[in-house]
Amino acid sequence: MTHPHSALADLRRPRLLVNAARHGLASYRRDRDLRRLIDDALPPERAVPRLMTEEERLEETRRAGDAAYSAMRHIEVLSALIAEARLLPAARV
Repeated sequence: MTHPHSALADLRRPRLLVNAARHGLASYRRDRDLRRLIDDALPPERAVPRLMTEEERLEETRRAGDAAYSAMRHIEVLSALIAEARLLPAARV
């Protein structure tokens, strides 16, 4: 199984989207935002896979040019994903 840190490092997303997500880290509040994004306040070990699944769904919607795509939600999910991954223990080598 791939460690979330390496899976996150392997993501290839538009630079503008990633930069916006990094700026969103400053306003990310776990207690407020996580429940809204994935309908549950899970520990980081369980939240990260759920956020990755949601981010993949958003990326597919973006690439398809679907009118239902929300750049704002994508940025929020990416910000949460980065913040939650930072709470995980480092991968063992």
